[in-house]
Parts: sequence; C-alpha cells; structure tokens
Amino acid sequence: MQKNKIAEYIWEIPPDQKPGMRVPARIVASHRLLEQMDEGVFNQVTNVACLPGIRQYAWCMPDGHWGYGFPIGGVAAFDMEEGVISPGGIGFDINCGVRLLRTDLTQDEVKPKLKELIDSLFQSVPAGVGKSGFVALDRKGFEGVMVEGATWCHQNGYAWESDLERIEQKGRLPGADPSAVSEKAVKRGIDQVGTLGSGNHYLEIQTVRFDDDCDRETAGKLGITHDGQVTVMIHCGSRGFGHQIGTDYLQSFGPAMKKYGIVTNDRELACAPISSPEGRSYFGAMSAAANTAFANRQVITHSVRQCFGKVFGRKPENLGMHLVYDVAHNIAKVESYQINGKSTKLLVHRKGATRAFGPGNPALTNVFLETGQPVLVGGSMQTGSYLLVGTKEAEELTFGSTLHGAGRVMSRAAAKKRVRGSELLHEMEKDGILIRTASFSGLAEEAGFAYKDISEVVDVVHKVGISRKVARFWPLANIKG
Repeated sequence: MQKNKIAEYIWEIPPDQKPGMRVPARIVASHRLLEQMDEGVFNQVTNVACLPGIRQYAWCMPDGHWGYGFPIGGVAAFDMEEGVISPGGIGFDINCGVRLLRTDLTQDEVKPKLKELIDSLFQSVPAGVGKSGFVALDRKGFEGVMVEGATWCHQNGYAWESDLERIEQKGRLPGADPSAVSEKAVKRGIDQVGTLGSGNHYLEIQTVRFDDDCDRETAGKLGITHDGQVTVMIHCGSRGFGHQIGTDYLQSFGPAMKKYGIVTNDRELACAPISSPEGRSYFGAMSAAANTAFANRQVITHSVRQCFGKVFGRKPENLGMHLVYDVAHNIAKVESYQINGKSTKLLVHRKGATRAFGPGNPALTNVFLETGQPVLVGGSMQTGSYLLVGTKEAEELTFGSTLHGAGRVMSRAAAKKRVRGSELLHEMEKDGILIRTASFSGLAEEAGFAYKDISEVVDVVHKVGISRKVARFWPLANIKG
C-alpha cells in the first residue's frame, strides 16, 4: 500500500489506494516505526477511512498496532448527522485509561519500605481476571456510579474535592443511560469497582527522571518537581462491564447496518448512525461504562492513599498524594473543530489514543489552562512512562489527539514463547524492580521486549508537535493482573 511522506514523521495513504475511501489515512511515525507496523495496521486505518461521515483523515499514532476494527492508536472524527459510531473504534475496555499521583516522598525514603508498600498494595487492590472489589453496590448504587462517575466517588468518601478538577471531563461524561445497559453487563460489573483487572493493566510505583528535552517548568506547575520524586501510575478501565457492553452492541449493530444500508470492509467495524436510536443507545451505554471506569480508578486511588498512609504513618494529605491527571484512551466524545473554516461538532473516536488539548482550551479546567492538558503515556513495566502536555497543534492537526503508550510489536502468544513469567520476575527484581502478579503467564505477555521503544514513539509526537515532553518515570515496583 502506497505511503507518501507529506511531512517529517507524517505519512499519507491516498484514497485511490482502496475502493471506498472517503478521506486519506495518515500515520504519525518515524521511518523505523512505520516499518515495525504490520500490513494489518494499514488495512485497518484505510478501512476506517471508508466509514460514512468521516471527516478530514483517519489517523494512526506511532504506537499503532493491529486491533479489533480500528487499529490500536486509531483516531477518527465523524459528522454528527451523517456519521456513525462504532464499538470497534472505542474498544472493548471502554475508557481504559491512565492516572498519575504525585507524592512528596523521594526514592531514598521509599526504598527501605518498598517491599512492605507493594505487598500492602497487592493485598488492597484486587488484581487478575474476574476479581471483585471491596465496594458493595446494589443495582441503584451501581446506576449512581454509571451516571455520576468520579462525582459518585466524591459523594461517597473515595475522592478529594481537588481530584475532580484533575480528571478528563471531571470524571463524568454526560448522557450516560443505565437503561441502555444489559443485565448481563450489570452482573459482570457491579462488584468490580476498585479492581485492577488483567492484561496490560498495572499499578506502578515510580520515580521521576527528567530527560534533557523535558519541560521542567511545566512539570513543576503539575506537581512534578525533582528527580527522585516518587509517583504512582494506575492503568485500567471498565473491566468486564465495558467488555460486555461492547459485545452486546457489536451484535445488535449487525441488523442495524442492514436497516440503514451501511456496508463496511470489516465486520469488526459494525456501526450505526450516531443520530439513530441504536447509535444513541450505544452512546448512552458507552458513557455509563466510561463513568464506571473513572470511578474504578478513583476507588483504586483511595486504596493507594490508604496504603501509603499506613506504611509511612502519615495522612495521605501530608504525603502530598495529589492527583496529577486521569486521561481516557478508549472513548468517543463530542467535540468541536474547524472544518472548512466552520466550527463543527464531531464525534471523535480514540482507540488507544488520548486527548491532547492545548493551553487555553475552554474544555479544560482552570488548573490546566496555562499548561495544556496533561497526557499520560504508559510504557512497559521495564522501560518507564512519560508525562506530556497537549498542544494547539494537536487541535489543528489530529483532532486534539496523541499517542497512549509504547505499542506492541509482539503478540502475547509470541512473548510467552520467548520468556517464562517466573524468569522475567527474577530478572526484573535483579534490575531493582519489584513485581507482584496474579498470573505468571500474564506477566510474560507484558515483557518489555514485546513493546516498541517508548522513547522513540514519544520523541515522534514531541517533534511533530502534537504533545510535548514534560517528565519521565522509571519503575520501582509493579503490580500486574
């Protein structure tokens, strides 16, 4: 498939490369990262470019790899009247996302108590397939979580008031509709609030390392002040609840496509018009799952604060355990952009991609109007993670979007053939990274060599200008599901 280099680190597949393409497909990548992407990525992003009502471009970020329907790292915006909504453009783990907590603690202070701390966290935050949390909810209470998200957590003692200002959309998407959620989805999700899950989800104790091109001034404004400062990163989503919602609507969208005369190149891109009853119903269910994911990460944050307070004998407030930010990377949201010189409302699908609004954007809370929105880029448990900030360039170029992580270069099955989880655990502990895992098999799937070089993927978005480097974090201890 022809890929034209139209700018440094931006490649375009023109519409004449596949019948039915309505817009070009664009990939943000270095030459080496482009070569690491398999043909499935290019096939998927050009399939997205064929969907009804898509505007300007179908995008794939440098961490892009093959996914379900959309590539992981895919971004596409659809006209609210003519466009479609697709579960394959959002993902099964709706509002999988990352949040970052800062502390006043230093690496030297934490190291002597690191084993005690990670053991306490592993006991307090359920990890693994099907694990239940400690928050007991009846149906009415769970509907409150679906509708209110992080606001429910604040009302019920699991959040500080300051937390809400530091979560995308304040941790609550409007339009959540519990009536659009199946009983099977409710059954899967009602006891999972406050749990980590499995796969690539993690809870990581980290230490700050500033690269030479990091913006220390902006970092300071976000509470990241010096090398050796200890932070905590949480990566998880809506668990089985979101997965069931995705499954339910993928099944129901098949008949809907026949009803509305929609044909796609891939059954995984099952969709419905945004303005249709089916589309509105899925949007309401998706928003309910997104709010539940915000609440899930917030309850985990409460547990993390309690554990740190217990281990260090000080209140979490006195440890400076403030939220830096919480960002979603599997979601669809209504946002306005300039199309042909006119402000136009669009439904932006981000699948393995994060929002990256620049300074002054009215959608940001006052806390971030000067710095721009924080962007949290989770890496592998062996290579560290990054804090970036969004830019005006992202709003103008990529529908206010950037990457979400390092991106896989090896399948989970291939990773397990290359290393045993028990061996990887001992190897990492020799390197000074403590590991607690619910599954050695799951641990092997997440080995560092299965991912792209996070420094390279972050460098690309930094140089393109769709987000800027602020700080880097190095793992001290990690909990895997």
